[in-house]
Amino acid sequence: MTVSGKGRGSSSVSRSIGPTILLIEDDPSLLATLLASLEARDFNVSSAVKGVDGLRQASIDEPDLVILDLGLPDIDGLEVCRQLRRWTRNPIIVLTADGAEERKVTALEDGADDYVTKPFGMPELMARIGVALRHRQLLAAVADDRVLRLASLVIDIGAHEVTLDGVPMVLTPKEFSLLVLLARNAGRVLTHDAILDQVWGSRQGLATLRIHVNQLRNKLATSPEGPSLETAPGIGYRLVAAGEAEQG
Repeated sequence: MTVSGKGRGSSSVSRSIGPTILLIEDDPSLLATLLASLEARDFNVSSAVKGVDGLRQASIDEPDLVILDLGLPDIDGLEVCRQLRRWTRNPIIVLTADGAEERKVTALEDGADDYVTKPFGMPELMARIGVALRHRQLLAAVADDRVLRLASLVIDIGAHEVTLDGVPMVLTPKEFSLLVLLARNAGRVLTHDAILDQVWGSRQGLATLRIHVNQLRNKLATSPEGPSLETAPGIGYRLVAAGEAEQG
């Protein structure tokens, strides 16, 4: 059964001034907490306790962001994520159990943008939501995919040139390819395997990836206004705007 944030027995979305969020979560207490917290921050919220209802609601509401629990009673949350990714590019944040590293990785490879591990606090979740929505707006505003902009970072893919604060960056070919991939997916966590596949063409070479990440991170760190390269421990990396990185 699908419920809205305001009227628990209704299938409509609670309307306010903010972006729309769909919650797919079967834990009643957590669902109630999330609904109340998001509505208090002026989000338009709808929810579902089953995967099939969540997919139906997503097709009706076309939410700006989906918060998806991977442990649903009817359909595996990973399958829900895969189905959503067939028709929407809007952010998906998955909720996972503590220690479920393999499922986090699979969810990210299946198209999720980020993850939050239970138990979590609302400040952490709100930070993740904020990052996802800001980068969604940023990427939607990029009309020419040949030139990517993230804060003071400008990547001219055609010219193979990168500037940071207006100053040219000197990058190796692999560093350039890595930066382009991360910038095109700004705000998203990319797994080690996904990066290795797309930049090196093989899932081998984690040590090499780490070396290139560290080199690229050091070059980006020369600007306080530029983006940061954030580590998702044991999972992968993502590029975020200045001030949004949580750990390095």
